[in-house]
Amino acid sequence: MAKTALKTIIRLKRQVRVRKKIQGTSERPRLNVFKSARHIYAQLIDDTKGVTLAACSTLTSDSAELAYTGNVAAATYVGKEIARLAIEKGISSVVFDRNGFLYHGRIKALADGAREAGLRF
Repeated sequence: MAKTALKTIIRLKRQVRVRKKIQGTSERPRLNVFKSARHIYAQLIDDTKGVTLAACSTLTSDSAELAYTGNVAAATYVGKEIARLAIEKGISSVVFDRNGFLYHGRIKALADGAREAGLRF
């Protein structure tokens, strides 16, 4: 099996393990993070209703000023932006779902950016 396929399988196993333990509500939604090679995505999810409350990524038109969308600076920007959207909707604390990714690099930068902008988790 190719090394990249094996890494994906390991990440998906980690994702299932983490998802069993956390659940988002309307008062404290789940902050879900996904990263690809070029972009990073974040969304606030209410699992009891199955609804996405807010979403942000490096694909949005606001991120046009970023030189490159797949680095730590872009992840910090997305973290601050999702925190701004959450605070506009009256959400001050969330449950962080790293989606099986290691808490390192871009995932950590997004979390730090969200905390810096006023989101608690």
